[in-house]
Amino acid sequence: MTERPRVILGVAGGIAAYKAAELVRRLTETGHDVRVVPTEGALRFVGEATWAALSGHPVATDVWAGAHEVPHVRLGREADLVVVAPATADLLARAAHGLADDLLTNVLLTARCPVLLAPAMHTEMWEHPATRANVATLRGRGTVVLDPAVGRLTGADTGRGRLPDPADLADLARLLLARPAALPRDLAGRRVLVTAGGTREPLDPVRFIGNRSSGRQGYALALVAAARGAEVTVVAANVALPDPSGATVLPVTSAAELRDVTLAAAADEDAVVMAAAVADFRPALAESVKIKKSGGAPAPVELVATADVLSDLLAARRPGQVVVGFAAETGDAEADWLEHGRRKLARKGADLLVVNPVGDGLAFEVPDNGGVVLAADGGEVEVPTGPKTALAATVWDLVAARLR
Repeated sequence: MTERPRVILGVAGGIAAYKAAELVRRLTETGHDVRVVPTEGALRFVGEATWAALSGHPVATDVWAGAHEVPHVRLGREADLVVVAPATADLLARAAHGLADDLLTNVLLTARCPVLLAPAMHTEMWEHPATRANVATLRGRGTVVLDPAVGRLTGADTGRGRLPDPADLADLARLLLARPAALPRDLAGRRVLVTAGGTREPLDPVRFIGNRSSGRQGYALALVAAARGAEVTVVAANVALPDPSGATVLPVTSAAELRDVTLAAAADEDAVVMAAAVADFRPALAESVKIKKSGGAPAPVELVATADVLSDLLAARRPGQVVVGFAAETGDAEADWLEHGRRKLARKGADLLVVNPVGDGLAFEVPDNGGVVLAADGGEVEVPTGPKTALAATVWDLVAARLR
């Protein structure tokens, strides 16, 4: 791959074309060389000057401009990734049938790199048998076609058909550049549950005992699972992030709430990934009024253990369900971080345990993560530090293998 990965961003003629401007910005700001190929319809929504200014390149609009450079072949051949966002019903149909009636469809035919299509259209169009057949054809050829999100559409309509969030599309694009085969449809028809974020245990109406988890890793797991075809539910503890595209989010606050909601939601799931950082202790008594600073130091806070959510989940799981735990570890005088993880896996009995070294800017509140995935059968898979979607893809690789 080149030093600056070359991304072709195709923009089809839908109202969501304006959101692709943010996708261009996110990719260029992370070091990608982006060239925008809008359709004629897209230029009715967003002008050529916008794409040129954001990408830093002239906009390729038709097969005749610069014909001596043969752009309809060169652009696709030289790309490291092609993304189309939004991909309209018309664009999906033309791509599925191999038409080459404009520059973008020519690029799709000549590209030999990963192709990511992000559909956006009205619900009725997405659900039409013709569109479903076109999507199936494209997926059968290895094209990554996301399911559209559920939300507000044009006018007052609400339903499935909304363009996934540009931030999520950028994360998936970077994942495909790093691992071209990271998004197979191997979780289609599966139901998965992911916990994310960090629990908060109240000390008084103002203060709480918490941790540094932002929920980014759990949301990356949800995003990748949905892109691989799963029906995804997220139990989110105090996460201040947009909901991951394609997932249903159940908000909770404390460890007790997370336990109750997770156990109830997990009953029908094929896999559960416990990525949330759950407090090990809570105050024995939560004061009903704010503890005042006046009067000197407050009385010592008595702590009691919270429920062991992972152990409770494993005790209640149904046959065939795959359960994955997470362990944020540091080394100490007794053992290093990885050995502590091995001991935790032996105690808990999960199918997989993702062990992350933490501290000094690692894992929490940062975009990257790494570690080792331990398996109950003794296997160990090291995941180098990189985007959290890459760790998520490795986890789902291992889960999908066990579900099969």
